[in-house]
Amino acid sequence: MKPIQSLNVAVVGTGYVGLGTAVMLAYLGHHVTGIDVDQNKIDMLTRGELPIYEPGLDQLLVDSRDRLTWTTDYAGAIPEADVIFICVGTPPLPSGQPDLRYVAKAAQSVAENLNGKLQVVVNKSTVPVGTGDWVARIIEEHAVDSHANRYVVVSNPEFLREGTALHDSLYPDRIVLGSEDPRGTARLSELYAPLLEQSFDAPAYVPRPSGYTRPELVTTGLSSAEMIKYAANAFLALKISFANEIAGLCERVDADIQEVTRGIGCDSRIGPRFLAAGAGWGGSCFGKDTSALISTGEEYGYSMPILRAAVEINQRQRHLVISKLQQHLHRLKGKRIAVLGMAFKPNTDDLRDAPAHDCIERLTQLGATVCAHDPIAMERARREWSHLSYTEAESVEAAVRGADAVLVMTEWDEYRNLDWDRLMRGMRRPLIIDARGVVRDVPEFGEVEQIGRKPRAKRTAEVTA
Repeated sequence: MKPIQSLNVAVVGTGYVGLGTAVMLAYLGHHVTGIDVDQNKIDMLTRGELPIYEPGLDQLLVDSRDRLTWTTDYAGAIPEADVIFICVGTPPLPSGQPDLRYVAKAAQSVAENLNGKLQVVVNKSTVPVGTGDWVARIIEEHAVDSHANRYVVVSNPEFLREGTALHDSLYPDRIVLGSEDPRGTARLSELYAPLLEQSFDAPAYVPRPSGYTRPELVTTGLSSAEMIKYAANAFLALKISFANEIAGLCERVDADIQEVTRGIGCDSRIGPRFLAAGAGWGGSCFGKDTSALISTGEEYGYSMPILRAAVEINQRQRHLVISKLQQHLHRLKGKRIAVLGMAFKPNTDDLRDAPAHDCIERLTQLGATVCAHDPIAMERARREWSHLSYTEAESVEAAVRGADAVLVMTEWDEYRNLDWDRLMRGMRRPLIIDARGVVRDVPEFGEVEQIGRKPRAKRTAEVTA
């Protein structure tokens, strides 16, 4: 690895974004202190244990541990930091706007411990346009007045996908830096030099992609950087909702959505990504960020009908999964339904706004018994989905055995590689509602229904549970 100018970094918040940021920067050679108010999380990290699941992050943590410190103490971490990242949660309020209480608390705690040298405070959390100026005011109000002009606020939005966060961190498409002060942009450019120059040694478990050169450095004002994050996520949400809307029409005109999206995705102006029809998007970003943009528009008397339609279509997809099930089984009361996949996407244990949640909730309301399985997320669901009524299955086989139908809600590779012929012979009724397109071949017995495609079946026969 090429020698770098090592900086002292503090990262406030050890969730998906903060933890990944801290470990990645330590791997690049900086000295990083992670701060969190949750002592249990700090104790776990100090022991070398991760509070979240992200492929490869455990290995990167081991490789970076000599340059990592974990604490709940702002006073011990902030004064010596050259760069301070705010990576706390911004959950949605009923209005659709993000809740900025945690950002305000973090900014105040940071401000109270700044020491007078040039220190750059970075908004990494996804925040509305104007938050950078607001954070700067909080710092002015709570820092030592004589040093107020030494503190610079930068917006540096993240564009990580859970499940591939390490790849996205080390080999990004672009790095966006928004600031009204060139000192902030210069400091962050120095911090990210190993990424911008790709001068670090690529870890074997996250290899540098063939043909990858360097990320684009995008420097903007504060407001533009904040808008870039929201606009990017909103556009991706639009692509998914568009694919789902076209899928509905495909079913009615005997077209196949997978063939259609493959055809339009070959157009370089469109591209193939985020065109998978299914149960819709979930997670912590798309729903929250589209709602925040809509709410911001309302504040300025500006309507955003396209984004509203995207949200409506996405919600419709969750009802569509249940509707397809009802078309086959008619009455769901007393039926046993297997739900495969609980996380909102594969390779993560994140359950936020997961489509499976709404489906399980609706199935139980309709009187069905639900048995759920997920390769990673079941332990987390015990804590976060305790309000739902379902039983856990220790394996796919246990979930499917004796079921009247299977709902595939997350596209785990494990589910793609199942022997569906064997599994369906153990069902009471061999029916799969595949909301993620994981079943490639039609099983010998039973029926498979997917979003935007004609129901597929080879032949039906009596099967014994």
